[in-house]
Amino acid sequence: MTASVIFDPLLPWWLIAALAGMTACGIALALWRGLTGWALRGLAALVVLGALAGPVYQQEDREALSDIVLLVEDETASQRLADRAAMTGQAAETLTARLEARENTEVRRITVPDAPDNGGTQLMTALSEAMAEEPRGRVAGAFLLSDGRLHDIDRAPDMPAPVHLLHTGRDGDWDRRLIVENAPAYAILGEEITLSLRITDEGAAPDGVEQVPLEIAVDGEEPQTFQVPVGREIELPVTLPHGGRNVLQFTTPEAEGELTDRNNTALVQINGVRDRLRVLLVSGEPHAGGRTWRNLLKSDSSVDLVHFTILRPPNKQDGVPVRELSLIAFPTRELFLEKIDDFDLIIFDRYKRRGILPGIYLDNVRDYVEKGGAVLVAAGPDFASADSIYRSALEQVVPARPTARVIEEGYRPDITELGRRHPVTSGLKELHDGDWGRWLRQIEVTDTGAGDVVMTGKDAKPLLVLDRVGEGRVSLLASDHAWLWNRGYQGGGPQLELLRRLAHWMMKEPELEEEALRAEAAGQEMRIIRRTLDEEVPPVTITTPSGETVTRDLEQVAPGRFETGYAGPEIGLYRLENGDKTAVIGLGPAAPVEFERTIASGVPLQPVIEPTQGGVTALADGLPRIREVRPGRPAAGRGWIGITPRDAYRTQSVTQVPLLPEWAVLALAAGLLLAGWLREGRRS
Repeated sequence: MTASVIFDPLLPWWLIAALAGMTACGIALALWRGLTGWALRGLAALVVLGALAGPVYQQEDREALSDIVLLVEDETASQRLADRAAMTGQAAETLTARLEARENTEVRRITVPDAPDNGGTQLMTALSEAMAEEPRGRVAGAFLLSDGRLHDIDRAPDMPAPVHLLHTGRDGDWDRRLIVENAPAYAILGEEITLSLRITDEGAAPDGVEQVPLEIAVDGEEPQTFQVPVGREIELPVTLPHGGRNVLQFTTPEAEGELTDRNNTALVQINGVRDRLRVLLVSGEPHAGGRTWRNLLKSDSSVDLVHFTILRPPNKQDGVPVRELSLIAFPTRELFLEKIDDFDLIIFDRYKRRGILPGIYLDNVRDYVEKGGAVLVAAGPDFASADSIYRSALEQVVPARPTARVIEEGYRPDITELGRRHPVTSGLKELHDGDWGRWLRQIEVTDTGAGDVVMTGKDAKPLLVLDRVGEGRVSLLASDHAWLWNRGYQGGGPQLELLRRLAHWMMKEPELEEEALRAEAAGQEMRIIRRTLDEEVPPVTITTPSGETVTRDLEQVAPGRFETGYAGPEIGLYRLENGDKTAVIGLGPAAPVEFERTIASGVPLQPVIEPTQGGVTALADGLPRIREVRPGRPAAGRGWIGITPRDAYRTQSVTQVPLLPEWAVLALAAGLLLAGWLREGRRS
C-alpha cells in the first residue's frame, strides 16, 4: 500500500496562474497602503487557489513484480570449437541457479542456433526478439554466453539495463585461415584469370612461421602443392580446363594447436564460357534454306560467322567479265589450311565438289574433326550425286552413306526412341503445339551404324544422324527443307530450337552432353542429374567431404534424364560417381562466415555493452559474482558483474480522497477574510 498527493485542477493551470498573479497584486497593494489584514486576506486567497488546484490524497494497492534477466546462449558452429560448448552449458546452468536463488528474480534463457543461408551468428536478433516479448520496465540485465563473434550488430536493441559478455575464449587460442579475396563467377575459356588468396594467422599464433603449404585441386583431381607466404596476398593465375562448372579447391593443412581446420579450405566454383563461337558456313549455292542458317547464327551476338557462298561455279561460262564478278578473292587457302583450327564449327550447306575446294582442303577438314572439331552437313540433292561431298576425304567421318536417291514426297519428321533420350531432340514435341509441318524433300541415306539416328523422315528413313569421330563430332541432316518450319508451312515446327541445339551439341556445350553426370546446388541440398542414352542407370555414389559414401537411386523424370535429391550433412566438396561418369560439386559457401573469425573477442559487442556500462569477462577465469547496482552506475568490476533492480509493480486498486471537502474550504476562506476585516476595523 502506497500513498501520495496528486492534483486534479478544477480550472486550467494557466487560469489558476492568472488568478494567483491577480491575488499577488492585490496583496502587494494592501501591503503598500498599510492595511493590517493583508496577511489574512492572502491566506484566504491561497486556500481558494489551493482548492481550485484540486489536491487529492491517493492510495494505491500495488503488487511487486519480479526482475527479469535475459540469458542468451550462443550455440552456433564457432561455439562448438574446442571445449566452448561444454563451457557455455555449464556456465548457463550455474548462472541460472544463482539468479533464480535471488529474491524477486526470473531468468529467461534464449538459445541462438546457426542462421540459415550462411547468416552466421544472429545474436542481436535473438536479443531483440526476447526484448519484444518482455516488459521493458522489468528487464534488469542481459548475459551473453558467446565468443563475441556476431553478424547482426546493426539489429542491436536499446537496452534499459546492463549487458554483459561472458566469452568462451582462452588466452592461448589461435587459428589459421585461408581467405579468397577475389574470385570471378565466370571466366572465358583459354584466357587466364587471376585469383587473390591470403593465409592469415590470428590469436596467439606460433612465432617464426613465414610460409605454409597450399594445395590446389581442380574438379577433385590430385592436388598440387605450393609454398606460400603467411599474411600476404597471393595472386594466382588460373586457366579453366573446360566449359561449364569448374570446381577449384584450395587447402592449407591443419597446423598443430589451431582451433579448427574448417576455415583452412575454400571452394571456388567458376563457370567456363566461350568468348566467341567461331563458325564457318560454306553454302554450295543460294537457296531458301541458306538464309535460315545465316539468320540463326547472326542472331547470336556471341557467334563470329564467316559465310562462304558459291554464287557462280567455275564451269559456268556466260561471258561476264571477271572484273565484274568479284572485288576480292575469297581466302580459301587461309581458311582451310592455316586457320581451320580456329573455328568451333564448320557447316556445309548443300555443298558439292566443284573444284573450288581442292582435296587437300577436305583432308584438312577430316583431320580437323578427328582432332576435336565439329562439322555439320546439311544435305541437298547434290549430296546424292556423283559430286557429293561424301565422295571425298569426308567419307571417313560422315555417319551415313547416300544411296543416290532423292525422295521428293511430303512427310512429317519424327523423333526416334533414341532421339527421345538424346538432349538434342528430347522434349522437342512439347515445344510446338499440334503436329509438325511436313518437309517435301529427303536424301535417302543408309545407316552405317557409326552414329545415332535421332530423327527419321519418309518411311522411317534416317533424317538426322549424330556421331563422334575421334575427339570431334559430325552431324548429317539429310534434308534441305528445315526452313519450311520457319515459314510456318502446315503449322511449322521447332526449327530454330532444333538447329540451335544441334549447333551447341556439336560445339560441346556441357548442357547438351548425352552422357553426363552433374549436380545443381541450393544451399546444403543438391539435385543430381544423370543424362544417358541408356534406359536404366545404376545408383549414384556420393562421397562426402569427410570420406563417407552414400548411394542414392536415380529416378527417371524424362526420357534419358534421371534425377535424385540429396541433403549434404556438411559444407565442402562432394564427389559423385555413376558408372564411368564422375562429377564434383561444392555445397555451402566458399568460406562460411561462422569461421571467418574464430578467436573470441568482446570488441564487436562494445557498441552494445558500453552504453549500458556492462562488462566483458572470460569464462576461463571463472564465473564472476553478481551484484545489484543502481541505474546509471558502472555495472562491472574486478570479479563481479551487476544487474539493476527495476522495482516494477502492478497496481491492483486506487483510492482517491479530497484533502478538504468543499464546505471546509469555504468556511476556512470565509473565516480568514472575516478575521482580516475585523483586524482592519479594530485598528481604525
